[in-house]
Amino acid sequence: MEAEIAQLVTTGATTVVGLMATEGWTQLRSRLARLLGRGRDAEEVSAELEEIRVEVVRADGDAELVGDQAAELRNRIRRLLRQDPQAAVELRALLEEFTPRQQSGSTVYNQISGGTFNGSVIQAGRIGHNHQAPPGKD
Repeated sequence: MEAEIAQLVTTGATTVVGLMATEGWTQLRSRLARLLGRGRDAEEVSAELEEIRVEVVRADGDAELVGDQAAELRNRIRRLLRQDPQAAVELRALLEEFTPRQQSGSTVYNQISGGTFNGSVIQAGRIGHNHQAPPGKD
C-alpha cells in the first residue's frame, strides 16, 4: 500500500504542476486548496498554490525550477495523506476529473527544451508491420 501512496503523491504533484498553465487551473486551485488546507484557511492555501504556479510559469522551460515546485507539492500531498489517509480517495477523484482523457486518435503534445538538437524526429502513436502479400501469393 505504501508504494501505491508514493505513486499517488508523485502523480498528484506532477499532474498539478502540469495543469498550472491551463485554463482549468483556477477551478482546480480552489478545490485543491480545500483538500490540502484541511483545518486551515482555504484562501491562504490557495494563495500559496498560486505562488507555486507563478514560479512554474516563470520557469520557462527550466526543468530544475519546475522540479523544485513539484517537490514542494509532493511534500504537501505526502503530509496530507499521512495525516488523513482517506484524503487519497478525494485526491484521486480530483486528479481524474482534471486530467485530460486519453482517447484513440488523441492529440499528442511534446516539448523539447534546453539545448540544441540536430537530427530527425519521428512521432507515432503506433508503429506496426502491416505486410500484405501480393494477390495470388497468400
